Amino acid sequence: MMKDEDKTREQLMAELAEMRLKTDELDQSGRELKRLEEELKAARDFAKELIQTANILVVGLDTQGNLRMFNPAAEEITGYTMDELKGKNWCKVMVPQAGYEQICREFSGLLNDRVPRKFDNSILTRSGEERYIAWRNSVLVEQGEITGTISFGMDITERKMAEEALKQSEELYRAIFENTGTATVVLEKDKTISLVNTEYEKLSGYCREEIEGKKRWTEFVAQEDLEGLLSRRGRREGDESPDRRRDEFRFVDRHGAIKYVVLCFDSIPGTSKTIASLLDITELKRAEETLRESQREQADIIEFFPDATMVVDQDGKVTAWNRAMEALTGIRAEDMLGRGNYEYAIPFCGRRTPILVDFVLEPGDSGDIEKDHPGVQGRKDILRAEGLAANLPSGERYLSTTAAALRDSRGRTIAAIECVRDMTEYKKIEARLHRAETMEALGTLAGGVAHDLNNVLAVLVGHAELLLAKLPEGSSLTGNARHILQSSEKGSAIIQDLLILARRGVSVSEAVNLNKLISDYLASLECEKLRSLHGEVLVKCVLAEDLYSIRGSSIHLARTVMNLVSNAMEAIAGPGTVTIRTENRYVDYAISGYDDVQEGNYVILSISDTGSGIPAKDVGKIFEPFYTKKIMGRSGTGLGLAIVWGTVKDHHGYVEVKSDEGIGSTFTLYFPVSREEMIRERKKRDDALCMGRGESILIVDDMEFQRELAENLLDNLNYETATASSGEEAVAYIQNRHVDLILLDMIMDPGIDGLETLRRIREIRPDQKTIIVSGFAATERVRMAQELGAGEYVRKPYSLEQIGTAIRRALDRT
Repeated sequence: MMKDEDKTREQLMAELAEMRLKTDELDQSGRELKRLEEELKAARDFAKELIQTANILVVGLDTQGNLRMFNPAAEEITGYTMDELKGKNWCKVMVPQAGYEQICREFSGLLNDRVPRKFDNSILTRSGEERYIAWRNSVLVEQGEITGTISFGMDITERKMAEEALKQSEELYRAIFENTGTATVVLEKDKTISLVNTEYEKLSGYCREEIEGKKRWTEFVAQEDLEGLLSRRGRREGDESPDRRRDEFRFVDRHGAIKYVVLCFDSIPGTSKTIASLLDITELKRAEETLRESQREQADIIEFFPDATMVVDQDGKVTAWNRAMEALTGIRAEDMLGRGNYEYAIPFCGRRTPILVDFVLEPGDSGDIEKDHPGVQGRKDILRAEGLAANLPSGERYLSTTAAALRDSRGRTIAAIECVRDMTEYKKIEARLHRAETMEALGTLAGGVAHDLNNVLAVLVGHAELLLAKLPEGSSLTGNARHILQSSEKGSAIIQDLLILARRGVSVSEAVNLNKLISDYLASLECEKLRSLHGEVLVKCVLAEDLYSIRGSSIHLARTVMNLVSNAMEAIAGPGTVTIRTENRYVDYAISGYDDVQEGNYVILSISDTGSGIPAKDVGKIFEPFYTKKIMGRSGTGLGLAIVWGTVKDHHGYVEVKSDEGIGSTFTLYFPVSREEMIRERKKRDDALCMGRGESILIVDDMEFQRELAENLLDNLNYETATASSGEEAVAYIQNRHVDLILLDMIMDPGIDGLETLRRIREIRPDQKTIIVSGFAATERVRMAQELGAGEYVRKPYSLEQIGTAIRRALDRT
């Protein structure tokens, strides 16, 4: 029983302690409540003070939108007092009609959602001024019920106006940016494109969404131009010069097409951005290239004019000076281009005078020009003149020159062009033609005279012989009759010369060896008689042992030898030497002299003397009939050289005359050798030691008949042959094929010559065996070719034995 009472007492004591603890907690809570109420009151007082002193609008509304609170800052901004607006609907009083519905929606949403809202709207002040306010809105809740709203507003009118101005400015610059007609971009510091306009879209082929913020401007630069462009841009950073802030490069669009653009760039102040404009100049480039191509074509045309040509601009400066002008004057184009003041004048017609282009460019009429400058003819814009020009690299030349004005689309003279043609050779041909016509006319005349004289002399000779036969021995008239007969025989010889001169186009079908004709003449009684008359003159013969035969008339050729030897001996007064030479010669290129000797194989007959020589003024006339400085009836008739000229022409040959007064003269006759005759002669040689063993030989020669001749010869010697008509063709052949030996011509035109051909071949095949052939004596270039590894040098025309032996030695050499 006691235990239960003790337990109840303990429980009561615990409950009493618990009650005392709760009482203490209640006392403490009351004190905390009181403290909180005091803090709340202080907070409310602070809030009221803060609202009253705040420089932002504080507006309190009830749930109907009627004004409950209005702080001094709001009064100051709106111009209204609290008393004037209290209880009135804020939106109806303060909000402009245009924004009324929006504000009502915002207010309703705030009450319904109880979520703070932010929005901007304009209000009308008491004075009617519109002000922009940025609101931050919340609901007021008392005992769980919404009793109204409180809004804090900041006057952002100035900022709004600035933003509006900025927006207008941005729209303006955006419109300018979009409508410049030039592709424009804004670049970030890392080269990223942050803004592009429509023109850039067109230029690149991308839309702006694919470019802005995604591509760098360097992606559109051709790789070949990028490094140089970045380097130049780096050097120009900060440069204020407009000319230095532009560049040109190749732009690569979306499809890989190349466009030429001019880049202009500048930094945007206050930022790290750059604005760049790209002007597409592709069409301009094409136009410029077309123009340059046209100018190049014109320059090429002028450059390769066969006539010496120059162009002078309106200021008298040389703008074109072609190769032919360089060759004519010896002055290089680089030394003349851009020069003027008659520095380009050519000594013309015996005096130094401005070239015709100056007359075309200067004022005046053609009458003045013709009066002041004899020989100049034509209108003002096209003038012509011709005459001798001295002091040129090639000596005195006969020139014909024509000048014309060059005009622009308006007809204004902007330049003048002059073409100078070297008429020297034409004049020579004209003289030769005149000489040939004269010879033909004289030949016709000589034939008629000879025919008539022959009839007269026939009577004289017949009657003289009858007189001699009938006169008794010892008659005093016998001597007279003999003189008549002798004179008649001399006249008959003259008539024979006239007949030979008249009877052109003789048969040249038989094979003739000039060495035999010369030997026969030197052994003749006629030559013995000539030697007896000129006992102090030595006759020397240098005759080629392997001389080719020619197709001709032995009678006419023998008379040619006789006339030349006779003339040579009679040209020497006292002791002297007449030298007769024969040789085979290959002419690589045309020789210009009394006659123009063309390329080919010739048998040469030259007869020279150490006599008095022929005056230069007489050289052009020596082949005319009856033109002689000898005493008629004593030294000749004047027909000898005319017969020589006619005979050489009948044999399709050429005559070259060289003479120096007081030194002597040399007559060189060129008789062409036919390929058949060359092959026939060469086949006579003993070729047993020259036979090939099937080796391959490449024949390189620019003349077709030389290739054919060599091919026939080498085929007969058992060689496998191939041919090439130029050095370039030979090099191409060697690149793909092997040959045991190359037979290489030294002089080839056009294209590379033998030395350059050999250099290129040795680069491909360093050990290639080669033989050099040429129609001239060994030159410096032949020596250089041999230093490169070429074997022997064989001079054209070569015999079968010569070429076969040289080839065999080259092939057998290890």
